[in-house]
Amino acid sequence: MSMTIAKPSVRVRSAANAGKRLRWNSIGSAIWPWQLLTLIVFGLLWEYVAANRIIDPLFIGTPSRILSFFFTELFVTGSLASDVLWTLAGTGIAFGLGSLAGIATGLLFVSFPATEKFCDPFFAALNALPRIALAPLFLLWFGLGIGSKIALGFSLTYFIVLSSTVAGARSVDRDFLTLARTLGASRTKIFLRITLVSAVPTLFSGLRLGLIYSLLGVIAGEIIAAQHGLGQQLSYLAGTFQIDGVFAVLLLLALLGSGLTYGMSALESRLIRWR
Repeated sequence: MSMTIAKPSVRVRSAANAGKRLRWNSIGSAIWPWQLLTLIVFGLLWEYVAANRIIDPLFIGTPSRILSFFFTELFVTGSLASDVLWTLAGTGIAFGLGSLAGIATGLLFVSFPATEKFCDPFFAALNALPRIALAPLFLLWFGLGIGSKIALGFSLTYFIVLSSTVAGARSVDRDFLTLARTLGASRTKIFLRITLVSAVPTLFSGLRLGLIYSLLGVIAGEIIAAQHGLGQQLSYLAGTFQIDGVFAVLLLLALLGSGLTYGMSALESRLIRWR
């Protein structure tokens, strides 16, 4: 009897999820032309304001020159392409190390609450520190190379992933835990098959946010002092009053951030389709 009841409920949930995805897809396909039109209108208005010097182009640039600079430096000369690789390398390493350390620490705190209670005041104080204030110290320790940028990105990613790991692991339904213990499941099986699985959705929210913050940390470190990277290029262009180049780099950073966020969301939807 229980099996005959369970099967329709699974089908109902699957149909509901499929219907929800279909509605979201239809909404997305209907709205993107309007988003594109809004972007085009905004660009034309910006071009008009700059060309007629309603606002001095020295302060806002012009979209046509920004796009020209973007295309030339990225695809023709390749100067921005090499900086993109440096920035993405630092971001990837900072995100990977920060995520692994944050997940490991979070699982340790969930498994041994006394450890979390002992470390909580120290971690709270460290997390309250403005990361940008640590940049000169990281530069002193790790130099002008990529190491100081990785350290700054790591410091941002670590606490975000740590918080999401602890929150996700503690959001487990108590009924599941009680049922598992009643059925004789060991503590290890409960942790691996219930606690970790239940923490995945919340954990991915932290990972998505941590990825963006690792990029922000690397860029901030490059702006302060660096030999390569988009942040260093941004600082140089601003210092030489090349406003079109500044906006071109900002456009590239926006595209990179959006791409990273989309990639993480796609990975999340693929790994947790059971939701």
